[in-house]
Amino acid sequence: MAGLRLSDFRSYELAEITLDPGVTTFVGQNGQGKTNLVEAIAYASTLGSHRVATDAPLVRSGAERAVIGVDVSRDDRTVLIELEINPGRANRARINRSAVPRARDVLGLLHTVVFAPEDLAMVKGDPSDRRRFVDDLLVQRSPRMLGVKGDYDRILKQRNALLKSSGVARRSGGSAMEKTLEVWDEQLAAVGGDLVAARVALIDDLRPFLSDAYALIAGGDAAVSAADVSVAYQSALGEVEALTDRDYWREQLLAGIERRRREELDRGITLVGPQRDDLVLGLGGMPAKGFASHGESWSIALGLRLASLEVLRADGDDPVLILDDVFAELDAPRRSRLTQRVAGCTQVLLTAAVGDDVPAELDGRRLLVTRGQVSDA
Repeated sequence: MAGLRLSDFRSYELAEITLDPGVTTFVGQNGQGKTNLVEAIAYASTLGSHRVATDAPLVRSGAERAVIGVDVSRDDRTVLIELEINPGRANRARINRSAVPRARDVLGLLHTVVFAPEDLAMVKGDPSDRRRFVDDLLVQRSPRMLGVKGDYDRILKQRNALLKSSGVARRSGGSAMEKTLEVWDEQLAAVGGDLVAARVALIDDLRPFLSDAYALIAGGDAAVSAADVSVAYQSALGEVEALTDRDYWREQLLAGIERRRREELDRGITLVGPQRDDLVLGLGGMPAKGFASHGESWSIALGLRLASLEVLRADGDDPVLILDDVFAELDAPRRSRLTQRVAGCTQVLLTAAVGDDVPAELDGRRLLVTRGQVSDA
């Protein structure tokens, strides 16, 4: 990645930064705008923020829209990605100044892996945090999955609306409602099966890299060996095989919907589908959530991100690695071991409140961020 330009993004009215290969560190006190810069870069690779669930907070107060421009080096050429963020309306995108039909058409041009303090939620947080991790990586690896996920969310919303109205319809003899619901069942199962099969395939590819990454970060003094670190896909359907066949998952979802039909009608909500699945992380034969220590949880979370890096590399890409205020959160041994791993990356972007938090081995270009202004330190 060669450069970043922002207009009305977060705290930045205007910003333009040239970026070089190797390590670049954004240094500044909290609240000065460091994370906003790397957030914009990550957004260009996933069309989502690692900090917030909606686009509205990304637009500077008082502005109607935000614009992100990123210069990406690919195949000995530079590609310009421009994204216009329009909360409440469709976002727009251009590639090399030419408009593209959909914003998601830029996916695949830039790959990033972001590790931030919020990532501890992947281990200690709710299932939604782990689903988000899987889906963000899935979209980078297979951009069409953003469309699949969008289709599924739309179908789920429509089906839930129908279920909520089912009480009135049933009291008035709702055979028409039942037939309509069956149509949404088929759509939910077909698109949901595609999504679950892709998630399972991703976890299969991630698993060996997670063991290696955990071994690197935790080190030889870890109480639990890397062989005892596990990751598995857990379906809300119960005990089913973790296959990567979308037709298998379609049939499983249809069967699950049929089993819970009465309960769904009574409660007015969809109880079966990938929106209720989870990623189960294990350590020493026990669930990491609730049993892993704070240091072990950090090692697993960081291991997941480093494993993501290797999955994308295995696909032939060289992602930009972003470490957002991470070194201050790690103890000295983990900091040292992470430094060894980071040193081999083509491009690394760091943020730090205190420059001394960044190990000397990662010395590179340093940019000072003060009140939304970026300058060489």
